[in-house]
Amino acid sequence: MISLYRAGDSILHRIPAGWKLLALAICALAISITRLPTTGTIVLLGAATTVLLSTGAGLRGTALAWWRLRWLIVVLGGALVVFVDVTAAVQSTGRVVAMLLLAEAVTRTTRTGDPLDVLRRLFRPLRVFGVDPETPALAVSLTITMVPVLAGLLEQVRDAQRARGVRLGVRAAVPLLVLAMKHADDVGDALTARGLAR
Repeated sequence: MISLYRAGDSILHRIPAGWKLLALAICALAISITRLPTTGTIVLLGAATTVLLSTGAGLRGTALAWWRLRWLIVVLGGALVVFVDVTAAVQSTGRVVAMLLLAEAVTRTTRTGDPLDVLRRLFRPLRVFGVDPETPALAVSLTITMVPVLAGLLEQVRDAQRARGVRLGVRAAVPLLVLAMKHADDVGDALTARGLAR
């Protein structure tokens, strides 16, 4: 879920976060267990793209969403072409891409704090076992929000490489790890300061 919330008044913006997350989970399950033919996969991709367009992303935002998935398409699709066949590559890669486009649509139309509220309610029954629902809800929420953060940190490392005219390749993982650890420390300090850390 690379994108962040964008204000708007689309239908998806007006649907409560809980219903959107439930619909996304049902779609993920349905897409995973259903074996669509190639034409069905293309229709699914078209539907997912239309949903993303309906959020107000526009042609540019939708094209950017596809562009961010280019390496996934190349690597996953290429591997399936080599080890299975073209049909399997189109069907399997298409399902994954469609799911990620739908996830992007949900992310674009859901404020960052809303999923946390949903998770709090979801984990509320754990109080019976002495578990504060705030703790697992916060852990899941932080895990989800780290995806765009890591993507941003990776872009920073790439920009620094370009500015210095070097290509670190696999060694780029070292500065990325350092930045990620620093971000984790900052988040921990912020949670401690707000009294949310346990």
